[in-house]
Amino acid sequence: MARARRPGSYVCGIDAAMDVIGGKWKVLILWALHERPCRFGELRRELPGVTEKVLAAHLRELEADGIVHREAYDEVPPRVEYSLTERGETLNDALGPLGDWGKENMLGGASANTLDGASATAGQMREDDDVALIAGRP
Repeated sequence: MARARRPGSYVCGIDAAMDVIGGKWKVLILWALHERPCRFGELRRELPGVTEKVLAAHLRELEADGIVHREAYDEVPPRVEYSLTERGETLNDALGPLGDWGKENMLGGASANTLDGASATAGQMREDDDVALIAGRP
């Protein structure tokens, strides 16, 4: 059961967007679906630690919000694929700068970890380092 949205009670656009992506796994689901459509089991493997119950609930909520499309194929055995809608693609594009901010400020970017502006020491992340946002992904 999808939770009820609060239309009309949002304070700003960020408040409305956070209502859509709130939850530990939703942005990671969006990121995983950015690459290609995935089946439920593929998503579960892409997101170690998520339970089937939570993944199913988040997918239903994202589908209800028009972010994710669920395609059920009439096959035996049944096959269901999840993909991003156009609205989901634009949301993922909007999350890109937030990911950049996180890399720079929270994952130990060179400018964030050095007080005197010296270069980062060995083992520390630099701003131009490529970082997998989901464990196990390049």
